[in-house]
Parts: sequence; structure tokens; C-alpha cells
Amino acid sequence: MWVWSKLSAVKWTDAWEERFYGNPNSVITEIKGGKTARVEVYCETENDAELIQEQFGGSVRELKSRNWVAMSAPKSEPLMIRDRLVISQIEVDDDKFPGKEVIVVPPEMAFGTGDHPTTATCLRLLVDHSEELEGGWSYLDLGTGSGVLAMAGKLLGAGEVQAFDFDGKAVEVAALNMKRNQISEIEVFEEDVFTWKNSKRFQVVTANLFSTVLIEALPLMAKWIKKEGRLILSGILAEQWLEVLETAENCDFKPLGHKKIGKWVSASFSAP
Repeated sequence: MWVWSKLSAVKWTDAWEERFYGNPNSVITEIKGGKTARVEVYCETENDAELIQEQFGGSVRELKSRNWVAMSAPKSEPLMIRDRLVISQIEVDDDKFPGKEVIVVPPEMAFGTGDHPTTATCLRLLVDHSEELEGGWSYLDLGTGSGVLAMAGKLLGAGEVQAFDFDGKAVEVAALNMKRNQISEIEVFEEDVFTWKNSKRFQVVTANLFSTVLIEALPLMAKWIKKEGRLILSGILAEQWLEVLETAENCDFKPLGHKKIGKWVSASFSAP
């Protein structure tokens, strides 16, 4: 067994928790003194650990004995999203969930499995908005991560679906998940939200990103949404919600409602 590890300022703990959420082999430990945390991910192979090192730096070392506490964490139960979707970390029998679309997202690497509060709330809002639209609506997913939101959009009736992430490894994982779930006709690619050259407008846009990125990117999002389209934002810490809301309103987005789960806020808006 191998372990990837990295020291980080405690203030970034929330970001690490979200990045590795759903990976049962990740451990975050605050070091005595309260200013530093150690982030660790236990891996079966050296290659898996080195892939994480390529993304985030840190170090990789071999363990001579297994950390059974880290490795024996149970997998999450399938997540039900309204009466439309089931998100599972393992293959399940579709007959167990009649009338629902099943998406399998294993806890590989560090791109989430769909059950983090930010992603789960995005999925619920996406279901709600999809029921207001006719089939074939256009959809853009910013910061796609594992690709679960993009896949959900396709299964909920979206026609044109584009999804991108700043992290090239996330794009690889998203493409793998789409192949695993036999969901096609999604354009997934590596891109930076601040440099993307786009002239299209979409009926629905989701952005599960950190608040600082959302605040800076909202004026761009206003150019990418059709009139009276829907914008879903997530990844917002509760203490940063009012700043995100003010920025969205300054971009003429009309708030439709928000949901706070723990320390996270997700919200939906109508485009001008």
C-alpha cells in the first residue's frame, strides 16, 4: 500500500474536505498548534498515489502494513435525488430502483461521488429546473469534477451538454465515468472559466465552485445564459453567501431560493 500526504494551512481544510469527499481512504488531521493540517490519501498502488502527487504536490511513501481503519470505511448507501435519480458508488441492480435513472460514480482519485452537500443540492435543483423545461434544453456545467452533474443533466432531458474543468485529471475521470455509465453526447473538456472563448448561451448553467471563483466569474456567466434561463450555484461557505448573493444581484440575476446544509449554501437564480 502507498500513501500520498501533504501539509497545508488549516484555513484550507474545507477545500481539501470537499476535494476528497466520498473517498473513504482520505484522512485530514490537524497538527498540534492548530495552524497546520496533514492531508493523506491511502492508495492500493504507487501509480494511484503519484497521480494525486502530480495534481497537488506533496509526497508519496510505501506502507509496509495496511491502515485497516482507513481502508475499511464503508461505502455510502445510494443517494436518492427526488424521484428521478440514484447516485451510487458501486454497480447496483437497476431493478431495485424502478422509474429512476442510476448513475455510478466510484470514489476514484479526488473528484467526488455526488453525495457531498454541495453536489447533492445541485442535483436536486437541477431536477427541479429540468421539470420546468421541454426536452432538449441546453446545459453548461462549470467545474464538472467527476462529471456527475453533466451526466444527470443528460439523463434529465438536456440536449446539448457542455462540461469543463480547470483540472485535466478531473476531465479524464469525468470522461471515464461517462463511458462507465454509457452516457454519450456530452462535450467534456479542459478549460479555465476566465479564459474560455464562448459565444453560446445555455438554458441551464451549474457552477459548483469556490465562492471566490464564483464572485469573479458571475459577470461571465451572465453572458452564457439565455434570457430567463436558470443558474445554479454551489460550493459557497455560509459566511460568504451574502457576498455571492450581492454579486449575483449586481449582475441582474434574480434569486429564486437557497438551501443551507451544514456550512454549505447552494442557490438558484433566474437570468435577466
